[in-house]
Amino acid sequence: MHSKKVFIVDDEASIRDSLRLLLSEKFEITTASDGAEALTTLLNYQPDVILLDVMMPNVGGIETLRRLRERNVNAPVLMLSASNAVKTAVEAMKLGAVDFVEKPFEIESLVNLLTQATEVKPQVLDRSSQNGEPATVEFICEKLIGESAPMLALKATIAQVAPTDATVLIFGDSGTGKEIVARSIHAQSDRKSKPFIAINCAAIPETLIESELFGHEKGAFTHAVEQRIGLCELAQGGTLFLDEIGELSSHVQVKLLRFLQEREFYRVGSTKPIKVDLRIIAATNKNLETLIAEKRFRADLYYRLNVVQIALTPLRDRYEDVPLLLTHFTEKLGPVYGGKSLLFSESVMRAFSEYLWPGNVRELENVVESLLALTEGTAVELKDLPPKLVAPPPALGDSPVGEAGNPRTSLEREEIVRALKRANYLLPRAAELLGVSRRILRYQMEKLGISDVPAR
Repeated sequence: MHSKKVFIVDDEASIRDSLRLLLSEKFEITTASDGAEALTTLLNYQPDVILLDVMMPNVGGIETLRRLRERNVNAPVLMLSASNAVKTAVEAMKLGAVDFVEKPFEIESLVNLLTQATEVKPQVLDRSSQNGEPATVEFICEKLIGESAPMLALKATIAQVAPTDATVLIFGDSGTGKEIVARSIHAQSDRKSKPFIAINCAAIPETLIESELFGHEKGAFTHAVEQRIGLCELAQGGTLFLDEIGELSSHVQVKLLRFLQEREFYRVGSTKPIKVDLRIIAATNKNLETLIAEKRFRADLYYRLNVVQIALTPLRDRYEDVPLLLTHFTEKLGPVYGGKSLLFSESVMRAFSEYLWPGNVRELENVVESLLALTEGTAVELKDLPPKLVAPPPALGDSPVGEAGNPRTSLEREEIVRALKRANYLLPRAAELLGVSRRILRYQMEKLGISDVPAR
């Protein structure tokens, strides 16, 4: 029996058969025809390396890789693709793939890559530190970047609620890091050695989400050709994260409410209840109380979920964290672009701190990746930034309202200087005191010839 096991996941039978024939002299080969079969097989099989095709029907390679990492399957993964799409490669690397192999491939090169990959020590999330204590918390919390007051308060809340089994409901705009917060809660809990299973309720068709959550029996409906284990069952002992909970249909809300009450469910097509022990964390970017008033979300489900509430602060309200995030994403994504680094000029840093970031941290990460891909050299100037970051300020009539409830149309020199002094010349805070946007304040300061540094 071969000492190294290779798991090949590809929807093309000819590829699977060819690889089995070519590699079987050096490795023990197991195959799967798609992502769903792979995920089921890996419940009871531990390969040394996984060879995963990108383009597959039903569950594609990237989604399969994401689910493997959620389940803490940490075998090295090589991605197979017929194209050299940079975006796909970057996404795979972010999810922990160790290499990206283009089709058609040279078998000798592939054997070398597989041999190297089997010598890679898996990056297990629950790895131990030098003192023997689990380092999971530190690993996860690395992603909670920021030292602003809202971020310090968030980390304190996570540390307080994580050891309990309380259900948590996370509110936050898109891109604020709701899943990272959920993972951090899991990592600091007594369930950290068990699975963390995430499901995006908005990404799965209504007709399939019940089966995805609770599983189904063979023959339960058309195309149910085999029994499927649902995510609730896979999360046994761990944490189930329900993202975009506000997108659930009323039918599934009823099923979920019963599950939360009883901690048991029925697979679709089964009459046998299945009990599980897990923690529920839900998240949404919607106002659930508004949805309740509109009869689109059940009040009883809301109260079941809303045991501990965590509201995430948008990036525009914690501008102090922008430099830290820039450094973090540059270091994180730089290796994907040949070890490239970026140096930001003072004017660029000002543009970053004054932009409102409607897409929050995710938008900032995308901007950094764009700069890494498109900037010549390492120095980033204003001309290199996306137009949205250097656009002129919005019309004054669109600016925030002042104390009287009317839009601010102008600012006096004296009140600007007074606000700057009170804010220690921090523009975002001065803008908040004046009731205007940072861009409006900057525009008015330039118009009136006011410096953004204190006079000496």
